[in-house]
Amino acid sequence: MNTPRRLSAPLLGFMLAGCGTLSNVAPVAEVPQKAQRVCGFPASHDINHWLPTLVEQQSPGMVVGVIDANNQRHYWQFGVTDTTHKHPVNEQTLFAVGSLSKGMTAEATAVLVAQGRLHWSDTLETLMPPSVPLSADAKKITLLQLVTHTSGLPRQNMDLPMLTAFIRYLGNGENFYSHLDSDEVVADLADFSKPGSTEPHYSNLGYAVLDYVLRYQTGQRADQLVQTLIFDPLNMHNSSFTPQKLKSYPLRAIGHAGSQPKFIPRGQVVPDWQFSGNMLGAGGLYTDTADLLTFAAAHLEDTGNATLDNAIHETMQIYYPRDKEAANIAWVTDTYGEQTITFQVGYIGGYSSYIGIDRKNHFAVVVLQNSFTWQNNLGHSVLRQMFEEQHQTAMCRAPVSI
Repeated sequence: MNTPRRLSAPLLGFMLAGCGTLSNVAPVAEVPQKAQRVCGFPASHDINHWLPTLVEQQSPGMVVGVIDANNQRHYWQFGVTDTTHKHPVNEQTLFAVGSLSKGMTAEATAVLVAQGRLHWSDTLETLMPPSVPLSADAKKITLLQLVTHTSGLPRQNMDLPMLTAFIRYLGNGENFYSHLDSDEVVADLADFSKPGSTEPHYSNLGYAVLDYVLRYQTGQRADQLVQTLIFDPLNMHNSSFTPQKLKSYPLRAIGHAGSQPKFIPRGQVVPDWQFSGNMLGAGGLYTDTADLLTFAAAHLEDTGNATLDNAIHETMQIYYPRDKEAANIAWVTDTYGEQTITFQVGYIGGYSSYIGIDRKNHFAVVVLQNSFTWQNNLGHSVLRQMFEEQHQTAMCRAPVSI
């Protein structure tokens, strides 16, 4: 059997710079000037003014969902599913959400831990079949390290077949993660050597291995576990890793080129990425804005399901502290003075997605776009504006000393 060639350092650098799809890239959070308002005029309503411009610049369609401090849900939608069918997008429109899938899979894993079926300290040496060859470092990787991206595993396998597939993707937009989707992914663990740094390194490979572990340990795929442990208890009825089964699938938002793929004109339709194996739980989810707000709401207040609530509590803990991109279980946390934002982003094929929460102030924001764009900053900006708005309102209501 021929062993895939490992890439040289320059090619590795190229891969790391280019293979951004399905990766977790922190958005830039700013408070636009529109947030500086006179008392009594809520800044969040300016979404109505931003979105038409953003849709024109970035995506054929965009949907934003917000939960405010009074637990009220609001939706803004602009644009269409695609320029051929021109179905208006709304909060029930399906989008592929890429790496937001990891949040669902990680929380299903947290439920299994809460049930006592798995433990965060379990290592790959005990979690994997005895027949899978593991390096000494791979044997020591824990379940918690997989879900927090602290295992040291790279973003994906770094070899010539991956580079070849990625180069093809730049010209045709097609899925280049077939290796990670297959059971061959565990072969990458045989010669794994842990890096010296202990800081988080985002890893699609790690989540593909997690999917493999979950299937071996439970007899169910990650998508099946998420359905029974997350979607069903939360009544998320328009979310699936096999979206063709959903009635809304024919009217889904169609993915379009944006920042990626590099050699396809911006705004051109690109292929959907479909997974059937170990990448399902890492990037295969289709869902809508309404369901994602329901998911976010479960992180703002108890659901009444004690096991699920315990699992969610685990995912909200910070396991690698720092001001920006602190590592939770699948989630990431940024701190801006008195505000803490815990969020996830997803980029896949022709889509970009964002879910963010401010638990202290009871805010949540979801942003779904049917274009691949690195300028996925709106969700962070809205959460920052909501915080500033609340702060300004409090100042307006404060008694004035003379």
